[in-house]
Order: sequence, then structure tokens, then C-alpha cells
Amino acid sequence: MVGAAKAASAPFGQYTEVPGAYDEMFERPGAPRTHYRELHQRIRQLGAEELARRQQAADLSFLNQGITFTVYGKDEGAERIFPYDLLPRLITASEWAVIEKGLTQRITALNLFLRDIYGEGKIFRDGAAPRDLALSCKHFRREMRGVKAPRDIYITVAGTDLIRMPNGEFRVLEDNLRVPSGVSYMLTNRQVMKRVFPVVFTNYGVSSIEHYGQALLNALTALAPPHVHDPNIVLLTPGVYNSAYFEHTFLARLMGIELVEGRDLLTHDNTVYMRTTSGLKRVDVIYRRIDDDFLDPLTFRADSMLGVPGLFNAYRAGRVAIGNAIGAGVADDKAMYAYVPKIIRYYLGEDPILDNVDTYLCSDPKELKHTLANLDKLVVKAVGESGGYGMLIGPHSTAEQREEFRRRVEADPRNYIAQPTITLSTAPCFVDGAIEPRHVDLRPYILCGDKITIVPGGLTRVALRKGSLVVNSSQGGGSKDTWVLRE
Repeated sequence: MVGAAKAASAPFGQYTEVPGAYDEMFERPGAPRTHYRELHQRIRQLGAEELARRQQAADLSFLNQGITFTVYGKDEGAERIFPYDLLPRLITASEWAVIEKGLTQRITALNLFLRDIYGEGKIFRDGAAPRDLALSCKHFRREMRGVKAPRDIYITVAGTDLIRMPNGEFRVLEDNLRVPSGVSYMLTNRQVMKRVFPVVFTNYGVSSIEHYGQALLNALTALAPPHVHDPNIVLLTPGVYNSAYFEHTFLARLMGIELVEGRDLLTHDNTVYMRTTSGLKRVDVIYRRIDDDFLDPLTFRADSMLGVPGLFNAYRAGRVAIGNAIGAGVADDKAMYAYVPKIIRYYLGEDPILDNVDTYLCSDPKELKHTLANLDKLVVKAVGESGGYGMLIGPHSTAEQREEFRRRVEADPRNYIAQPTITLSTAPCFVDGAIEPRHVDLRPYILCGDKITIVPGGLTRVALRKGSLVVNSSQGGGSKDTWVLRE
């Protein structure tokens, strides 16, 4: 019993660093990095029992606020509380400066890329990116050829996933440029964290993220049609059954704008209107959280009940703005991702500040052969999937799973890419009454309007299953607060 009590009061007692992974807190066993020392000491002082009490209080707060997400395809109740780990992830000011510059560079180049491929297509003529690859992307919209996005802003909101390599360097794992989600969890994590560790939070001098809502509103306002000085902005949601519906309601409330469904809107003379109790009200900007396919049944999927008939014609006529622009998803296709370093060099004449992860395109015969010969070592991804679906992690797979993926890749090579299995960095997490390392990534959010704004932080996603490298909430992942420290 004495030993059990001692273990309970020593939360790091069972902590064992993961071989080959960069540990966010410890530079070597038992020795916390300089910027983590105060937090490490405070956690030890609190002990496991007090941490458990605070974790329970945090979970209750999430429950009371209805902070949930939906897992599709599960027989049990699909609505779940978003898993939250109460130990924050810390990033130094100097590290953040590199991230901020790198993401600003990346979003600038990708906006120029989208303007070009839906316009003159210079990058294809100059051979800096393959035309066939871009035009065969499932998210390329031929309807957008010759259609200019307001102020040439195709990407208003981006969520770019970063990983830390074993040497401590940050790299881009993928870009999310269609309807990136998760920012509401970044904001609610911070609200809860201030109650969980109020003294430590204050002592650390953590950069604020509370201006995100205003920054998002400013970015959307910048899209408004010319001569509209007080635009009516709405958030278009698929509805209550969507996995991110909590986020939709949260952001609409945060910005003070209307949350609407497709049935709440109509078009007339290429103008979009919202139905209200006092009659029709013109809509100038739509922050859409609906995929391209479902936006307008007259232009895209005719069976869509989620969109607004005639919306694309209104957009093409410049009478309404949509963020993110229709067709922006071609720039986050996992095969196009391999060309982003070249895209940056082509449009900006600069080397990437944040490098990509090495990527093999299965559409290339040589790289396909390499992929099929190394399925047990690589991570294979379907280019158009998200949320951790359509993916094989070779070292953690069975022979049957690898054989199934072999058949899939051989049948449709264009639809797959492969990457080395990278040991993501780990951060301490409070799991089952003790602190253990778990793999993490980071999703900062980039806003593009009159200027590019990146709130200092992001959503640190956690692979809560021991040994897992999959951080997506749909695959059992959770999140934790991210503290960007001021100088």
C-alpha cells in the first residue's frame, strides 16, 4: 500500500521516453528543458491525485459546454466529448517565429498557385508543376476556370499540420485548405486551461489567442464585394448532424454572425438572400463549412440537399464571396503537396522555411515500385481522404492489411502517396492516473484577408492510444492546449 501511495503522488514515476522521438518536455531522462522546468515542478508538487481531480473538472467543463464531435460509422452513440489532456504543450518564442514565417510564406505561395491554375496556368507552361496531376485532382473545379476569387484570396482559413522531427525541426505534414476544422477546440482548451493551471499560466506569460474570432471576422469582411461597407456575413453549416456542428455554432456566436443552413438561403438575380422573420436580407459573404460538391445542386451534385441552388452563379457574378473559395482543395491534395516546395520557389523565389516530409507519388512508376516493395515501412495515404481514413501505417499493419492496400494502390496509383514512417515527437499526457508520453502534432490556423494573421498557438493533437501515431479525433485522438511563450 505504501508503494501504491508513493506512485500515486509521483506522477512521473512511470514515465519512460519513447526511443527515437523528440520529447517535448525532457531533453534527457529526468531533465526537463529550460522552458518546461516550472511546469514540471508544479506537476510534481500537485501529485497524481490532484491532477486526476483537475482532469475530472476539465472533462466536466467540456461536458457542460457541449463540446463534442461525431464519429461516423460507430454502432455506439456517435456523439462524444472531445478528449482533452490537461498538460499543456509549450513552444518557445524563437520556435514560433520560424513557424509563423514559414506558414506565412506557404499560404502566400498557395494563394498565388490557385490564382494561376484557375487563370493563365503559367506554372504548368513553365514546367514547375505538372498540369495532369493538378487537373486530375478530385478537388479541381473546372467551373472555376476564369473565375477570380475576391481580392485573389482563395484561402481565407487554413489549418496546416506540423510535426516535429527527431532532431527538433518542424516540418509540414499536410495542408488543410477546404473546410479546416478544430479551431474551436483550440479556443475552448485555453478557456479550460486557465481554470486548471491559473497560477502557472499567468507566470509563464503565454501569448493570447483570444483575438482569433475578431481576426476571422476581419478576414471574412475583407472578402466583401466592392462598395459594401457593412457586409452581412453568415456561416453556412450542413446542420446538426455534421461532426463539426459544435464548432460551427461556436464560431458563429464568437463572431456575432448568423448560423444558416442551405434551406435558409435563396438566390434571385444572382444575389443571395437569407430568410428572416422580417423578410429577405442580402448576404454578402459566406463562411462555408460545406464541401464543394454540396454547395449548389445546379452546378455540382444535383442530389445535394445542403446547398443553395444558384449559389455558384452568384459567386461567379461577384455578388457574393465564399471563404474558402470553391476549388481551393486542389492545393491540399496529398499528391500536389509534394510540389509545394517547388511552388514556393516558383512564385516567391525563396527556399521553403518549413520543409515537407519526403513523399513518394504512386502515379510515378519508379516511386510506385518503391512503395509496393516497402509497404511494411511506409505510411500510405489516399490523396483525397482526411481524418485518418484511407491510410496504412506499414510498421503497425498486418500482412492482410498490406495486401489489401497493395491491391488498392495497384488499381488506382494516382490516388495514393507514401511517406516514411516518422516517429512524431511526444509530450507528457495524464493517462489513467499517471503521466506517460504520447505522440503529438500541431495544427496552427492561418487567416488571410487584408493581411495574413496567425494566432500564436494552434491545436496540439494527441494520439492517446499508447504507441499510436494517429492523432485524429475520429481515430481515438485528443488534444491539449498549446502555449506559445513570449520573449
